[in-house]
Amino acid sequence: MKTLNIEQILHFHTKIIAATGGSDGTSDRGMIESAIGKAFVTFDGQDLYPDVYKKIAVTTYALIKNHGFVDGNKRIGIASMILLLKLNEIRIEYTQKELVDLGIGIAEGKLTEVDIELWIKRHQV
Repeated sequence: MKTLNIEQILHFHTKIIAATGGSDGTSDRGMIESAIGKAFVTFDGQDLYPDVYKKIAVTTYALIKNHGFVDGNKRIGIASMILLLKLNEIRIEYTQKELVDLGIGIAEGKLTEVDIELWIKRHQV
């Protein structure tokens, strides 16, 4: 799976904030690193998230819920999901409202990692 490293996420966040407004900066860099690394966690030698859909869903969820940035956690989570899908050659179709609803649903605790995975698969073309 093609992924993003911490420096790429930080740079991406800065660009998103510059384009859409809000405060740039991190509140907890460790939480961002944790969000990026969560998709690659193993237990007893087994990958806990064995496919690209699960890995992207887990990363999206963690970027939003870990609150590693001062502002824009939903935006970086959703934007990173879109970029990871593109990097891994998974095409989806969506409306802006669907993306907003997805980000808000995650932030409010109404959607889980499994819900994100299913959302991606439902929107795949």
